[in-house]
Amino acid sequence: MDAHLKLLAEAGLAVGAAEEAVEESAYGAARDLLDVAEAHLATLRAAWPEMSTAERGIVGKAAKPVAERVAEAARRIPKRTALSEGAPEVDPDEDVEPGAAPVVTDHRTDDGTPPA
Repeated sequence: MDAHLKLLAEAGLAVGAAEEAVEESAYGAARDLLDVAEAHLATLRAAWPEMSTAERGIVGKAAKPVAERVAEAARRIPKRTALSEGAPEVDPDEDVEPGAAPVVTDHRTDDGTPPA
């Protein structure tokens, strides 16, 4: 039981730090912290079948608000996007063979779809 509560406490601390990072617009750090919290919650979910009824009652009640905070903080993080139009910029310091086409990277959003 102590191990489960420690994991839950670590998840809560990670969510709290993520919420602070969101307030400071440090979205990359916030996403990393939410990943840590989600991993702890996933570990608890995996341990659920081995928990006693009493443990499930305590851990389940305590985990629900932590999971809700994770979801709320994740909603507050804007999705990353990249430019969808524009001419590629050529780096004058880059060695390019004469006549070679410039290298253009694929500009997609985090979910893999092209931007509108």
